[in-house]
Amino acid sequence: MAAPIVATVIFVAMFVMVVWEKIERHITTMAAGLLMIVVVFLIIMRSPQAVWETLNLHSIVQTNFWYSTGASESAGINWETIIFIMGMMVMVEGMGHAGFFRWLCLRLAKAVKYKTVPLLITFMLMAAVLSMFIDSITVILFLAAVTVELAKTLEFDPVPMIISEIFCANLGGSATMCGDPPNIIIGTALGYSFADFVGNTGVIAFICLILVVGYFTICFGKQLKKSEASRNTAAEDYPQPSSAIENKTAFAISIVIFAIAIVLLVTHAQTHLTVSAIGVFVAFLTVITSKPKVIKHIFQRLDYKTLLFFIGLFIVVGGLEQTGVLEKIAEFIEAIGKGNSIAIVCIVIWISAIASAFVDNIPFAATMVPVISRMASAALPLDTLVWSLSLGTDLGGNATPIGASANVMGISVASKYGHKITWGKYCKYTAPATIAVVAICTIYIIVRYL
Repeated sequence: MAAPIVATVIFVAMFVMVVWEKIERHITTMAAGLLMIVVVFLIIMRSPQAVWETLNLHSIVQTNFWYSTGASESAGINWETIIFIMGMMVMVEGMGHAGFFRWLCLRLAKAVKYKTVPLLITFMLMAAVLSMFIDSITVILFLAAVTVELAKTLEFDPVPMIISEIFCANLGGSATMCGDPPNIIIGTALGYSFADFVGNTGVIAFICLILVVGYFTICFGKQLKKSEASRNTAAEDYPQPSSAIENKTAFAISIVIFAIAIVLLVTHAQTHLTVSAIGVFVAFLTVITSKPKVIKHIFQRLDYKTLLFFIGLFIVVGGLEQTGVLEKIAEFIEAIGKGNSIAIVCIVIWISAIASAFVDNIPFAATMVPVISRMASAALPLDTLVWSLSLGTDLGGNATPIGASANVMGISVASKYGHKITWGKYCKYTAPATIAVVAICTIYIIVRYL
């Protein structure tokens, strides 16, 4: 009984410290992870096996880690995610050094005549559409870098745009089976296809996207227009897109590598290549096509703090898994929702959303899959529960900076360039929007399926 309590206390303390922001978050999560291993696993549980399962190092040398035909394992540290993120960081740094991001931002700025509000809308839509086919982590890593470059040129604060992009990326990811990791887990475990998700979660994601674009335009439009009005540079004096390309060969190679990454990510369900394999491959391509000076520059600029943050967070969430805390949450949902279809749908959506705002939604989705399978009945088909779980876990993660991997990545990119996004500022805009879209999803599920 002591292990679940202590594990929960460590998680809550870690969460409070991350919100407090007085200590760098990677130090906080790594310290919490060390406490989880020493105090919970070794002292209370006396289980070296729990340490081994949570560190999950053995998964890296397994064939399924690189080439898979089934659902991904989510126990402990998700090294597939860590390696994938690092690989994409290498690719993005290489593209940035080749001038790709500066070229793209200047092209977009010129297309909308350097007006910031149209750019905000364009980037939100781009984030949602790309995340339907590419992992939202990659999309935000790419778009946040572009946004920061653009902000330097057009003299505006990139934080509002990055917050909007994060939200829309998670929203777009909920529309398809390959857009968000929880959907991959749910789809492969229960036999649902890409088309099944598009026809169900895709419809509500599209409805919510229209409302969310309007919401963030209202929230940030006035601020962005004010920045636009205070510019000291005339539109005709801005640099041309071609000025961003110093080395045409390196620029062309970076585009080819990015295109390869997109193709591999979109088709990984057919090729069975895991995202970790794809991340390593594109990083390898970037390194072998770069000069030694560029390679040194790339690895010096990698955001190692974010990778450590993820590792610590996975260990703490692994502690919640090992001590049965996540399983108790799932059992609670099953117990209080029996006999009332509407109540069950509401509980699944809202508990999933609330839980996913504070713990990684990957292990929570994996924990809930067998629960909803048991709860399915003639009165409440499995399909209804699947779409409820998918929308709750995908969209609930938008509410806080640690609710989804894309959130962490976007905030890290902004911080790396000196634009700090605090918990208060992030939640001020995303929490109301999250509540609104989850409410809309609840009504949609009840009206369409019950």
